[in-house]
Amino acid sequence: QVSVVEYGGGLTQAGGSLRLSCTASGHISSINSMGWYRQTPGTQREMVATITKDGDTQIADPWKGRFTISRGNAEATAVLQMDKLKADDTAVYVCNANWLGYPFWGRGTQVTVAS
Repeated sequence: QVSVVEYGGGLTQAGGSLRLSCTASGHISSINSMGWYRQTPGTQREMVATITKDGDTQIADPWKGRFTISRGNAEATAVLQMDKLKADDTAVYVCNANWLGYPFWGRGTQVTVAS
């Protein structure tokens, strides 16, 4: 099947940037899309950005103009570039690989933005 691992995250000041990377391994040839989601305590997981294997991207409205998603150099890698970060962007960011319609999730990486 598929394993998903996230890299990056950490602490930054408001207005700063962070770059998250996600790599899937295993039967990656059947992954048709990857995405980044975020979760804060007491809230449901919400989609931030997705990218298909053809390179089509989608950014959720709250993050348009500040976040971009792209494919990394390695196969089955998704990179989330986060600019102009705000304190409200503080969350656990979790990567997802959609494998034949079944989602595989990473463990997540903490992003903390100090105001």
